Amino acid sequence: MTTTDTDRTDPAAAEPPLRTPAVATKRLPTVAPTRYALVGNGWRTEVYLRVAQLLPDRFRVTGVVTRRAEAGAELERRWGVPTWRTLDDLLAAERPEFVVPSVPWPVTPGLVRELVGRGVPVLTETPPAPDLDGMRSLWADVGAADLVQVAEQYLLMPLHAARLAAVRDGAVGVPTSVHVSSTHLYHAVSMIRGFLDVAPGPVTVRSVTSTAPLVDPITPDGWTHDTEPKPARTILSTLDLGDGRTGLYDFTDNQWWNPVRPDHLAVRGSTGELHDETLVRMLDATTPVTSRFERAQTGHGMDYEGLDTTHISLDGRPVWRNLYEGGRLMDDDLAVAELLTRTGAWTRDEAPGPYPLAEGLHDHHVGLAIEEAAGTGTAVTISNEPWVTSRA
Repeated sequence: MTTTDTDRTDPAAAEPPLRTPAVATKRLPTVAPTRYALVGNGWRTEVYLRVAQLLPDRFRVTGVVTRRAEAGAELERRWGVPTWRTLDDLLAAERPEFVVPSVPWPVTPGLVRELVGRGVPVLTETPPAPDLDGMRSLWADVGAADLVQVAEQYLLMPLHAARLAAVRDGAVGVPTSVHVSSTHLYHAVSMIRGFLDVAPGPVTVRSVTSTAPLVDPITPDGWTHDTEPKPARTILSTLDLGDGRTGLYDFTDNQWWNPVRPDHLAVRGSTGELHDETLVRMLDATTPVTSRFERAQTGHGMDYEGLDTTHISLDGRPVWRNLYEGGRLMDDDLAVAELLTRTGAWTRDEAPGPYPLAEGLHDHHVGLAIEEAAGTGTAVTISNEPWVTSRA
């Protein structure tokens, strides 16, 4: 779904031996908006509504199903979208390209089954089912239909996408180890696999836990105004993905929100290492060099274009460009916008799906193994489940 930027720097210029990764152009060609519907009024519903509201030329919400009429009326008032009480009414009014369920975990698998049974493509929120039995049952019912993608957006966030482009282009040689201290469980597993470029397969997990005092100044409900440290649990897990490839999972309670536990990413490879926004690699046999990922933003100082991220560069060359300039989107919303774009292209048979059900189930399975290993203190090995063997 991205075009490539064919501009290249002067080949005679002295620079480290890193090819310019293919990057998206500043604007996509004008196309009809991607059309999707929502079921439920969960906390992620607002993200999908906001993206469509800010980028009406790119996305359109055909409607939202809410169980309660009062909730529907509030969505209509705030977002100007039609709402319905039943899936039948939603689909009869206008059939979307795909439907996004935003409902509680226990309800999600049944709704996915219902949509697939009607032949409707689905972009389901993470995780697609709560536990292993539920995942096996869901796969048995809908796996063969190939109508389900999972809304895993982390590798589409600007800095992660820029780092992934550099790694895929050989910045660290062959990636062998990834350390993620950022987000939890299946999200982190998807990042580890993505940077290692490893397909779903057997994984052995070992975990340790520790509890230590930590302030918790902000939560989803806002600032706590509490400066007293409270016990917080940290899980450290090693993931053995085979062939010398490993992942290190490192997550502390409420790390998503806690400003004194910022996120970190390290990718080690055969010829270099990426750590957060720094890249170290060999220029030649005796010259290690250091580069930085630089984010370009408008709206600062005397720049009157408005606050927006335009691109991220490495050694003066863009490795990620914002395809949604003008929307003034934060990073998570930019990732969701790209996820929606890619899902729409998949439904039109224009591109592969962004994150198929098989991958979502596998990464959640590994996340469950992380928690099991933390609880038991013993190693847990993930064997090939049906969604893995189906990809062979």
